[in-house]
Amino acid sequence: MKGVVAAAAVAVIATGAQAAYPHRRAHDIFHRGYESCVPSCTTIWSTITGSATLIPNPPPATSSAAVVTSSAAPKPKPETTKVYEAPKVTTTPKAETTTPEATSTSVEVVVVVPVPTPEVHDCPTPGTYTFPATTVTVTESTTVCGAQTTKVPQGTHTLGGVTTVVETETTVTCPYAKETEVNGVTTSVIETTVYVCPSAGTYTIAPLTKTCSEETIIVYPVPTSYAPGTYTAPEQVVTVTETGYVYVCPYSSEGLTTTAPAKVTKTYEAPKATKVYEAPKVSSVVYEVPKVSSAVVYEVPKASSAVVYELPKASTKVSSSTPKATPKVTKPKSSNKSYNTGNLKGDSDHYGITYTPYQSSNGDCKSASEVNSDIAALKQKGFSIVRSYSTDCDTLTSVGPACKEHGMDMIIGVFVKGTGCSYSTPDIKKQVDAIAKWAQWDLVKLFVVGNEAIMNGYCSASELAELITVVKSKCSGYTGPYTIAETLNIWQQPAVSSAICPVVDVTGANIHPYFNSDVKASAAGEFVSGQLELLAEVCSGNEVINLECGWPTRGNCNGSACPGKKEQVEAITSIRESCGDKTVFFSYEDDMWKEPGDCGCEQSWGSSGCF
Repeated sequence: MKGVVAAAAVAVIATGAQAAYPHRRAHDIFHRGYESCVPSCTTIWSTITGSATLIPNPPPATSSAAVVTSSAAPKPKPETTKVYEAPKVTTTPKAETTTPEATSTSVEVVVVVPVPTPEVHDCPTPGTYTFPATTVTVTESTTVCGAQTTKVPQGTHTLGGVTTVVETETTVTCPYAKETEVNGVTTSVIETTVYVCPSAGTYTIAPLTKTCSEETIIVYPVPTSYAPGTYTAPEQVVTVTETGYVYVCPYSSEGLTTTAPAKVTKTYEAPKATKVYEAPKVSSVVYEVPKVSSAVVYEVPKASSAVVYELPKASTKVSSSTPKATPKVTKPKSSNKSYNTGNLKGDSDHYGITYTPYQSSNGDCKSASEVNSDIAALKQKGFSIVRSYSTDCDTLTSVGPACKEHGMDMIIGVFVKGTGCSYSTPDIKKQVDAIAKWAQWDLVKLFVVGNEAIMNGYCSASELAELITVVKSKCSGYTGPYTIAETLNIWQQPAVSSAICPVVDVTGANIHPYFNSDVKASAAGEFVSGQLELLAEVCSGNEVINLECGWPTRGNCNGSACPGKKEQVEAITSIRESCGDKTVFFSYEDDMWKEPGDCGCEQSWGSSGCF
């Protein structure tokens, strides 16, 4: 049997036009659109028939469309190549017709099936543009060449590819996006490759290399899969105040039935002559560090003789606002920590790691045996504890027994969403009741109620304090410490500290140095230690803990903070040396089921290969 894979192509000429990115982030499935300034492009669709792979088949060929062929035929192979032009999804699809040239490649009549790749609209001059609503229905699972963008400085950069994490020597067969250039047109196609990972580690298969003479935005192809369903792009009214602007409008999945989308109106202002690229946000948050008394003297951390963890070489909810100020890096006291280190710390330089029992590729729930294998691997890497966010995907009954078997502790949580902030909220009640019934308190070192719930506007501080009190009564068998997970600037708000400090035993924060534009990967440890010292001042006498901390391997540079495999190793090594014994690292593996997000980084926080 032969597998058929749809592929898209993008011809790219980088431009200097920039647009402001709204920055946001969360820990459940992301359903978001994005706006970005990308170079103008030419789109080519092709279907390539090759050996059978794990990629789902697209719709079968029929005889209702016109024949289109390419004058640049590939080298003769024992397969059939079919090339055709993509229809515009904004109108009734009409394929253009040309006369096939005599080649050794046979040409078949096929039906072009549109897929919901983001629509690119050229706005050549300032003005107001209206882009009509469009709908695309996908009847079979389809993999195509999608596109991602990233802003890069001058130099040579490695982008794209397929990242995989293996625990032992493994042979991987996977689709990847490949670029070829014919007559000045860069074409991206999906091909498959067999890659041998010689040992445990994180590998990037078939990345692309781009060289830029100046800072620019690069568009590069990535394999993108679409499940069956109806995808819509709402009508967009865009006011553009610059020349040569390109607006990208993505589709959102509405399942197999949809309702009419709301009209969206957006205004894009041209950037100033001196561009300031502001930091993407964890969830519309800026880590604002208050001024520190000039009497305080911070010592620069001493050089460590710790091993530098190098990865194997490979050719590789929810709001947004403008940051009020650019936070500064606070240098910590690397020795004789002033904060209460307490009992929530590890014997090694990497205390814990976040773990959710989702399949990395598609977000489906893992089996109990897969979870057990993951927890065993984390124990072998020296972790003492895993943090889970909620009870979904049978977390309690799969992660719990695995932790017990392998001698790992747990940080458990109740996840608060936008549906309510009280025990009477059905989703919260379901989680709390499940935890109370589970009652494996000997495994639990810390109970976290809410993850950035105040920051996201899901709870007021007083509502969250009341919820903590109710959770304590429902889970009365647990006598250990409670906390919430917020960012430092939320904790420092008087209304938050006055309401929350009396009902928690630990002050827990999510601290991400990548989202501070002043922090290079090498300075990540300094930044996190400084944040922990400031966090200790919020609830006097409380133990503090860094509940979520990492560095992405892919995405956009945020000022001095640039993602990458090398940078991830550098950042995590720095954090380990500085305060790894008080840190829960984020996360176990990449989450390819998430949207890349406006930072381009949401899928790529997997860090277990660094340990």
